[in-house]
Amino acid sequence: MSVSMVVSAQNAEPWKAGQLLPPTILSAVINNPSAKHPLIIDIGPAGSIKESVKIGPADKKENLKKLKQLLLKENKDREIVIYCGCCPYKNCPNIRPAFSLLNALKFTNHKLLDLPHNLKVDWIDKGYPINN
Repeated sequence: MSVSMVVSAQNAEPWKAGQLLPPTILSAVINNPSAKHPLIIDIGPAGSIKESVKIGPADKKENLKKLKQLLLKENKDREIVIYCGCCPYKNCPNIRPAFSLLNALKFTNHKLLDLPHNLKVDWIDKGYPINN
């Protein structure tokens, strides 16, 4: 294996590009009472999107355990959206362990909310729904 392949493999994210959910789509679903709503899980410290279940930062073992307990109650094909939003992806300590857990538990319809900057810039400042 070449050095570039090793570096690429080490930098690989646990999600695929198609598993990044644009905020516009999730916001539209939340605002549509007749739409089927996903299970939205907050795995960070930044804030709370409307209808989300707060787990807490997924870099903490006790919160990852809480996440696993929640997920074990769900069907493997349930639509699940996780988000953190504490900081840009490259710095986020929470999204990788949480998404990796979903992969390990063999979920088939899970997504990461695409918040490349943070929850404030990519969700709250755009007026998308939050818990009051």
